[in-house]
Amino acid sequence: MSIPLEDLFNDVIAKAQRGLGLSDSRLAAQSGLSVDEILDARAGKADYAQLLKLAPHLKLHGPSLVTMSHNAWRPVEVNLTGLAQFNTPWNDMTVNSYLVWDVETKNAAAFDTGANAGPMIEFIQKNHLNLSLIFLTHTHPDHIMDLAKLSVNGAVTTFVNERESCDGGKTFRIEDTESWQTGALKIEPRSTWGHTKGGITYIVSGLERPVAIVGDALFASSMGGGLVSYADALATNRQEIFTLPDNTVICPGHGPMTSVGEEKARNPFYPEFK
Repeated sequence: MSIPLEDLFNDVIAKAQRGLGLSDSRLAAQSGLSVDEILDARAGKADYAQLLKLAPHLKLHGPSLVTMSHNAWRPVEVNLTGLAQFNTPWNDMTVNSYLVWDVETKNAAAFDTGANAGPMIEFIQKNHLNLSLIFLTHTHPDHIMDLAKLSVNGAVTTFVNERESCDGGKTFRIEDTESWQTGALKIEPRSTWGHTKGGITYIVSGLERPVAIVGDALFASSMGGGLVSYADALATNRQEIFTLPDNTVICPGHGPMTSVGEEKARNPFYPEFK
């Protein structure tokens, strides 16, 4: 079963309004809509014309927002040898974790654990893979919940940015860390903070397409909330993710996989690429 988009159009509106620090009254005054219409938009009730009026004042791409309101797009399904996505339930939502591996050596690296690492562990065993490294995109509980089980209580080294250390993780400074190697795969860390204080995107090269495991930095047609800094969340995504080749697979912490090219075309938060 395909994973639904993480965010609806009104989620995008709410994240942008909150991130920009705009009150309902101020946004209404800027856009020409009433406060009630702003509230309706955040509740998922807005028409085409209202969305196009709102978007510029939220620094969003209006037509992409309209497309989202019609549920008219979802990313092309990704099938890439050496990459597997695991989607596990967490409260009333789901969370993703990922596995990449070198098909020759069978060396594998895991990214986050999800709420339950059981499906990933079963996959590793079934395919006779050797889990050599674990990487954490950030340390929100839904992403590290099963770290002890996946790492076999620390037998497999887990790396985490020193800006948000956690039990069982070996910290690294991104300024001092160029990359890791497992089999023929190279894994490079990039700082995509803003959703959390130490969010990391991991760029994997050595498969048929480049892969970016982005955690909650970016979602299909959306992004993680700028809980620490909305401005820096936008800026680091632009600098570290949107500069990657268009065919790069984006592996988000929630929702379906997508690509850099698709996000340039469809993500309302990045109007400059349209």
